[in-house]
Amino acid sequence: MSDVPQPRVTIALCTYNGAQHLEAQLASYLAQTYTAWDLWISDDGSSDRTRALLEAFAKAHSHQHAIRIVTGPQKGVAANFLSLLCHPEFPEAPCALSDQDDVWLPEKLALGMAALPSNHPCLYGAQSVQTNAALVPLARGPQRGHKRPMSPSFANALVQNIVSGHSAMLNAPALALVRAAGVPPNIPYHDWWLYQLVTGAGGRIIVRAQEVLLYRQHSQNTMGANQGVRARLRRAAQLFGATYGAWLAANTAALRHVERLLTPEAQSTLKAMELAPKQIFALKRLSTLRHHGIQRHSRLGTAALWMSVLLGRC
Repeated sequence: MSDVPQPRVTIALCTYNGAQHLEAQLASYLAQTYTAWDLWISDDGSSDRTRALLEAFAKAHSHQHAIRIVTGPQKGVAANFLSLLCHPEFPEAPCALSDQDDVWLPEKLALGMAALPSNHPCLYGAQSVQTNAALVPLARGPQRGHKRPMSPSFANALVQNIVSGHSAMLNAPALALVRAAGVPPNIPYHDWWLYQLVTGAGGRIIVRAQEVLLYRQHSQNTMGANQGVRARLRRAAQLFGATYGAWLAANTAALRHVERLLTPEAQSTLKAMELAPKQIFALKRLSTLRHHGIQRHSRLGTAALWMSVLLGRC
């Protein structure tokens, strides 16, 4: 057996009034086969027992794991996660993002740490087992059943996220990239931002098929699962309504502010994304996006995107 110590990984947990399910998630950290983890928590102003549960957990386990609780900015989930990652004292080491209401499977950290390279920015994601509030499985993760292979790219990242935040892990170079970009205002989702930023800077995306956590579905989910008829209808309504276009505009504006971190190719693609809505003719808008490979992963999703562009929704 090797005597080389495991590299340490920081779990980045964000909480807000999560007392109902939080203890199960904390217990799943203790059950990890990869034991060299520390825990940073950003609590976003909870008014229930969340803070007390966190403090009790820290008191019980700080002899084995460095555990720190900070106060979030209270500007939403995306700002809470990114402000935590950008905290000046947050460890400059690999990190694993965590929601407050999931339950990690024992190999989650081990699989992620084995997949992450050490010398080039990399964002890792995996799959989940969707469950009801009592953790009874409902369906498998979203990647199963895709007819086309997942091909991460900045052009895709501009219009779609494929890396689920609750399974995401960053290596140290990717974390340094996130910290260099800072906390952009008004972006809709932190995990989408991570996908855009890492691909835009020429980093690597790894999306594995392993199921690494139980994804609890309940009435307080900030963002529920993406499967089923109801989810498809919700996404369609977003694509053809004002919401999706507002998301794209917020993301492109944030990326423009950190353009110095992007590759020349990504800068060109971003410019095309900004230019397209300003063009008078719909077919010209569509041609601009297609020329730069800006599309979603599924044929149906891409067709819906093109229709939204032709209708001037985005």
